[in-house]
This record gives sequence, structure tokens and C-alpha cells, in this order.
Amino acid sequence: MQTAVFKSYENGFYTFLFNNGGEMVFEEVHPRVLKQFDLQNDDTLIDQTFRVSFVEVYDDLDEDYLAYRIESMKLPL
Repeated sequence: MQTAVFKSYENGFYTFLFNNGGEMVFEEVHPRVLKQFDLQNDDTLIDQTFRVSFVEVYDDLDEDYLAYRIESMKLPL
């Protein structure tokens, strides 16, 4: 898991800033995560730090397609 700060949700994209200074935009979030954290509607989660794990998602029919999906999110200890 990596540490990242949730920056925004806009037009179906979730933006996080990682502790190495890199920004990542996620197109997908596992439904279990969205059940725990309402990233789309809860403004109190903006600028909150999380421990995040994610995977790359490929489309077998479109070799140019690559998306990132958040698999797990936890508040840091």
C-alpha cells in the first residue's frame, strides 16, 4: 500500500497525490471501497490521507486501453 492524499472527484475520475509527489487519476474504485468512503459526495474526504492499493486494468479488445482501479483504501494508523 502507498500513502496518498485524495484531491478530487470530477466527471468520474478520482485524483490522488502520492507522497512521492506524483499525481494519479483513477477511473475505477472497487465498490467495497466506495461503500466505506463516499469519495463522490463527501467533501470532508478531500485532502484526507489514505493508504491506497491499486491495480492496472487492461482491455483485451483494445490494446491501447489502460486504466487504474483502487482496490483498497484505509486510513493511516
